[in-house]
Amino acid sequence: MSQTRKRVALLISGGGSNMVALAQSMTGDHPARPVLVLSNDPAAKGLARAAEMGIPTAVAEHRPFKGDRAAFEAALLEPLLAAEPDVICLAGFMRILTPDFTGRFAGRMLNIHPSLLPKYPGLHTHQRALDAGDTEAGCSVHEVIADLDAGPLLGQARVPVLPGDDADSLAARVLVQEHRLYPAVLRRFVTGDRTPVIL
Repeated sequence: MSQTRKRVALLISGGGSNMVALAQSMTGDHPARPVLVLSNDPAAKGLARAAEMGIPTAVAEHRPFKGDRAAFEAALLEPLLAAEPDVICLAGFMRILTPDFTGRFAGRMLNIHPSLLPKYPGLHTHQRALDAGDTEAGCSVHEVIADLDAGPLLGQARVPVLPGDDADSLAARVLVQEHRLYPAVLRRFVTGDRTPVIL
């Protein structure tokens, strides 16, 4: 008897390319399925892409809450809890979540970050790697904890930094690897395997 497929909610803020890569991977005999794409921005292009793929969507816009993170997160929780996810994947979700929120989903929430963590948590990762003279860059998938981009690593993929690279060219090359790494980590994670994926 096959086990019930795990329910995955995907949180986005923009175009949702990592969301699309994850959703497209959850087909056939995959042990998980997407049940919700949730955005803090009603204009996020990823919402339309999710709808085209037949995935339910919802919006919890952050702007009306004017910095009241607890109230925003209460709005975020409403559609999220209704979807009853087993796993939450942050896929370009550009809001920092409170310890109360991350604690509620401890051990069940993943994020992808465009650097080789623990290097360069936060923003502007590609320019920071170039400014530091790094010879390689990449991306990391990690469990989400209260501290920003600091949870246990579940996978990394590396790319060389090439002569003449700028932040945009490096970002484009890293993004290709993000679309490979995140689905590989998710497939392993939903089976209970926390062994890091190295690409």
